[in-house]
Amino acid sequence: MKETTTPEPKHDGGDIGGRDRFKKLAIIAARLADAKKGEAVVIYDMAGRSGLTDFVLAVTVDNPAQLEAVEEDISINLKKEDIYALHRDGAQSKNWRVLDYGGLIVHVFEKKAREFFDFDKVYEGYSQVKWMEKAQVESRKAPAPVRKAKAAVQKKQVKIRKPAAASRGKAAGPKKRAIALRKKPAQRKSAAKKSPTAKKKNPAKKK
Repeated sequence: MKETTTPEPKHDGGDIGGRDRFKKLAIIAARLADAKKGEAVVIYDMAGRSGLTDFVLAVTVDNPAQLEAVEEDISINLKKEDIYALHRDGAQSKNWRVLDYGGLIVHVFEKKAREFFDFDKVYEGYSQVKWMEKAQVESRKAPAPVRKAKAAVQKKQVKIRKPAAASRGKAAGPKKRAIALRKKPAQRKSAAKKSPTAKKKNPAKKK
């Protein structure tokens, strides 16, 4: 009699790999959401406070299209890690979707929905998992000094313009003097015509 073996089912959540595995998956999912322009990306560490999950990932999106894109990208890439969602909620919703992976629960919602339900207040006091790489953290801190540098450059440009304006004003002086000098010979001729001595040059003609 031949022995029949059934293939082992793929892991779809549960407790395989423990907290460390789901922590890595949470970080992967967070980076995927960030790559899709998700905002306010946070991973809350349940640290034994919940019997349902180990980590909760929250992501804010701007519109239904972005919500769909973030959910799909996380789902596809976690399948590559051999992890499948145990449960999905809000499939028809345009402002909130939930993916339950057992040790990780992912919430993707629009800003208004996140604020309306005061979602983050539920996890107030919980520790957060750092998911950004060092290069990402440094690049996001960089814009502030760059703006200051631009402002300093603009100030320098203003200072440079002031002497230029002043030099134009000074240059106008010599031009006026040159015009005045050109007019002087003409003024002398007109003055000579009007003088009484000019009429007495030929007294012999009157005789």
